[in-house]
Amino acid sequence: MELILKYFANLTEDQIEKFRKMELLYQDWNLKINVVSRKDIDELYLRHVLHSLGIAKVIAFKDGSQILDVGTGGGFPGIPLAILFPKCTFHLVDSIAKKIKVVDEVVEGLGLTNVITSHSRVEEISGTYDFIVSRAVAIMPTFVHWVKGKIAKEQKNDLKNGILYLKGGDLTEELQDYRTTTIYNLSDFFTEEFYETKKVVHLPLKYKG
Repeated sequence: MELILKYFANLTEDQIEKFRKMELLYQDWNLKINVVSRKDIDELYLRHVLHSLGIAKVIAFKDGSQILDVGTGGGFPGIPLAILFPKCTFHLVDSIAKKIKVVDEVVEGLGLTNVITSHSRVEEISGTYDFIVSRAVAIMPTFVHWVKGKIAKEQKNDLKNGILYLKGGDLTEELQDYRTTTIYNLSDFFTEEFYETKKVVHLPLKYKG
């Protein structure tokens, strides 16, 4: 938890309480339904919570923003971002039922009212969103295909609407067809060794009516 306060010093008491509570909820639910590895549970704040919040170092979502989290797994990056941006709406989607079960229980345990969930493939989700976030669930061309037609027309934020993708390693080949991407190195924001190769990729996508 100190790790979160190290990089996000202006949290409200309510946000601090929610971030603290996350660990107990995940430890409890992971014993019943294993969605996070043991090592990752032991380093939940380093490997999951702070990693998710790397997106918040790139953009501060404006109130009213709608964000879709694709392949949310145990609720990352959606749940930490939903705590940080309580006036934005987060739609967390995963095709694996047991993962959404854990997400639902954590959302309820934290009392988050700005999160909705779907046990679904992203292609079956209707509606449009300002941003689509994810943690490396597929290579970028595949991901772009999945989320086609899901970007909102109206621009609310300082960054153009599109994808915000948490990835690691060398992305040169994967992103060669996407000239408009901006890559943010998380090592510029976080000093821990875990973040040396971690990045946030922003790919603007145009609205297609």
